[in-house]
Amino acid sequence: MEQTFMKEKKILPLVLSMSLPMVISMAVNSLYNIVDSYFVAKLSEDAMTALALVYPIQNMINAIAIGFSIGINASAAYFLGANDSVRTSKTATQGTFLSLLHGVALTVLSIAVMPAFLGMFSSDDAVIKMALEYSNRAFLFSPVIALTLVYEKLFQAVGKMKVSMLCMMCGFIANIILDPLMIFGIGFFPAMGIAGAAYATGIGQVFSLAVYYLCSKISPIPIKIERKYWKPEKNIAARLYSVGISATLTLALPSLLISVLNGILAGFSETYVLVLGVYYKLQTFIYLTANGIIQGIRPLMGYNYGAGEKERVQKIFRTSLALTMGVMVVGTFLSWLFPASLFGMFTSNPQTIKIGVTALHIISLGFVVSAVSITCCGALEGLGKGTPSLCISLLRYAVVIIPAAYILSKFIGADGVWYAFCFTEFVTAGLAYIIYKKSS
Repeated sequence: MEQTFMKEKKILPLVLSMSLPMVISMAVNSLYNIVDSYFVAKLSEDAMTALALVYPIQNMINAIAIGFSIGINASAAYFLGANDSVRTSKTATQGTFLSLLHGVALTVLSIAVMPAFLGMFSSDDAVIKMALEYSNRAFLFSPVIALTLVYEKLFQAVGKMKVSMLCMMCGFIANIILDPLMIFGIGFFPAMGIAGAAYATGIGQVFSLAVYYLCSKISPIPIKIERKYWKPEKNIAARLYSVGISATLTLALPSLLISVLNGILAGFSETYVLVLGVYYKLQTFIYLTANGIIQGIRPLMGYNYGAGEKERVQKIFRTSLALTMGVMVVGTFLSWLFPASLFGMFTSNPQTIKIGVTALHIISLGFVVSAVSITCCGALEGLGKGTPSLCISLLRYAVVIIPAAYILSKFIGADGVWYAFCFTEFVTAGLAYIIYKKSS
């Protein structure tokens, strides 16, 4: 195993070298939705509302695929640190097989539930029709998403972050080229409207997976996917799911939150639902650097924990926390300096932009302190401590914010939902740090 640099290189250069490619990868990944939204916004505001309504289920699919692949990543990095090549390969092979099964199941289930799901949040037949037109095509690519993320996490587990960056960029470039061609019917492409956005995104994901496969053949990594190991073993599966389920729930909780908040906001106006949908696209972009840092430290935490380097694990945590807080300071400034421009990318309606600016100003007050919860969750996942990580996420995305949003909206209207975001970040930051210290 040639991964000893993970426990020998100086902490700050190591974290940066692992995180910066992931920051770019996260930027590229988040731009899939941003680019789709930008071009779909040219169709109509109803089309943007349709995307906002589909987003929770789309996010749920990604959460399950990413969450399980995080379980693969954490387990593979741990066994690499322990110098156990057989269990590393078993983890990769069985994890890949299970991920493919998850992808197929997600395609069937998500398409089946969408009509009923959409009916809970909108009675506009035109919006529902567009949402189904997009989702029924986008969800067909769930198995591709699952396999792509497995490759991403395996390359990350051995420290090859630049490969992840390259593959994500290839898929994004394909998507950004195809979006206008397939949405508006440029050249020999037919005009497919919102369906074209779904196809363009899916083809971009296929392209990413193809490049990952080529990279694995051209430059093999010390983690092997071998046919003799494909049959799931109880101990391997238990380890994968112990982290994977917790990571999935952590990532899926925002979907639950968005659905609940959509229900609260719909009582005021569908404009607020649109603003929340746009905010989540923007906050994904704002948080991407922080999330890139977290992706970078997961294999470092797992590897050093498996190698018995406990003090080094804590130094990695402290370094990443400082970097994440710095990133969120920048995010706060951007939210106050250019809020109208950010919302203006997705709508030209002055009233929608006005509401969006107010929302972004209020929510961004909690950005900096949110770095504590984000870093604690990611570090615990890297250590294989899925349950404590899940507890932090439950506090942040359900236990505190949902009651706060409901109560505050009764007293101060729709703005109460925005205040619930920053209130929650302050409450959960302190609790998250306590949970991390007790669990690590």
